[in-house]
Amino acid sequence: MTGAAPEAGPVSLKRAIGPKLLVLFIIGDILGTGVYALTGTVAGQVGGALWLPFLLGFVIAMLTAMSYVELVTKYPKAAGAALYTQKAFKRPFFTFMVAFTVMCSGLTSASAAARAIGGDYLEAFFTLPSVVVGIVFIVAVAALNYRGVSESVKTNIVFTLIELTGLLVIIAIGVYTVFTGAGEPSRLAEIDTEQAGGLMYALLGSTALAFFAFVGFEDSVNMAEETRDPARNFPRAIFLGVTITSIVYILVAITSSLLVRPEVLEESSGPLLEVVKAGGLNFPPQLFAAIAIFAVANSALINMMMASRLVYGLANERVVPRRLGWVDPRRRTPVIGIIFTTALAIALISTGEIAGLGDTTAFLLLCVFTVVNVAVLVLRKDRVEHTHYRTPTALPVVGAVLAFILASPLTGRPVEVYIRAGVLLAIGLLLWLINWLVVRRQSES
Repeated sequence: MTGAAPEAGPVSLKRAIGPKLLVLFIIGDILGTGVYALTGTVAGQVGGALWLPFLLGFVIAMLTAMSYVELVTKYPKAAGAALYTQKAFKRPFFTFMVAFTVMCSGLTSASAAARAIGGDYLEAFFTLPSVVVGIVFIVAVAALNYRGVSESVKTNIVFTLIELTGLLVIIAIGVYTVFTGAGEPSRLAEIDTEQAGGLMYALLGSTALAFFAFVGFEDSVNMAEETRDPARNFPRAIFLGVTITSIVYILVAITSSLLVRPEVLEESSGPLLEVVKAGGLNFPPQLFAAIAIFAVANSALINMMMASRLVYGLANERVVPRRLGWVDPRRRTPVIGIIFTTALAIALISTGEIAGLGDTTAFLLLCVFTVVNVAVLVLRKDRVEHTHYRTPTALPVVGAVLAFILASPLTGRPVEVYIRAGVLLAIGLLLWLINWLVVRRQSES
């Protein structure tokens, strides 16, 4: 008789992500639709000082990133904001709504990307209705998502390198502009104060919208269980990732203002294409348009992957109907979650514009960031055995206040943004109630 087989223990995720790969992942997650598609809308709100909202967005993003770093090094688990909310407040319904808000932000971000693909970048080749292009594209993303995570991740790496190349082209145009003395440097100090609300509206409104360009770093905490030595690697990776992308954004914003008037940028759904056309390097506009399409597509791919997996996770935790977590046994992908999130994305694409969808994404995540910054302070009383990063106490306080202000009506964002967010969260509430009734009926039978 052979020896008994060793008792199988719980299988853990492979810690395969090192510090360099983690930084690349964070940079790729942040870069995308925000800077490629919404730079013009931000310029329309603030004027020639386009760099300023991106600088303010960087400050707010870094404050919240420091809170995430403390929490992910303290609780290195792959659940992100939902985990921190539950540990801090211990209210399952509140935790669910935070998790569902994160999922909705992924859907609105992907929908904004899908609408952007059918805009001026695609028109460099041919013209089709942007809504039709967006819907066809999001269905194609769903098909890739269904094929499997391996195919999706490999595609993401390629797209990340392409989108970074496009932004480096813009920066190169900016360097050339400075050395040749071209452009209008005086525009860099111009802030549009003629709109209702004056200077405060111009800065708050433009910063709230520019913040959309910084979202993505918060997704990296879901890789905590697959990262080597997360307590050491996460602080440096997140700080480097946010800082590098911020520098790129500010340089792109400066170049855009130097070469193109704010009103021209505002009118374009492909504002960086206008910069390429105005630059003196003779970079082929169609080639840049193709790069931009890949960049925007990458944002949609990442966010749709996140949203479908989050629905799957919620179904497995029995907080939404279990059928939403059904996995195709052949492809081993959450097919019902993919169908559900794709249907919501199609509805968003059909009813929203790029700026409105981007603003909705920023609003939803600013609400989550407010909660996370408060959770850091609440969880200070919870001690853990291992060492972890600790952010200065004042910073999450400031981060929570600033995130709350940017989420408030003080920014002057359109009412439709709050309505759209409310409808999405109402769907989450409905799923919670349906699941609660089903569980209650089963317990009584």
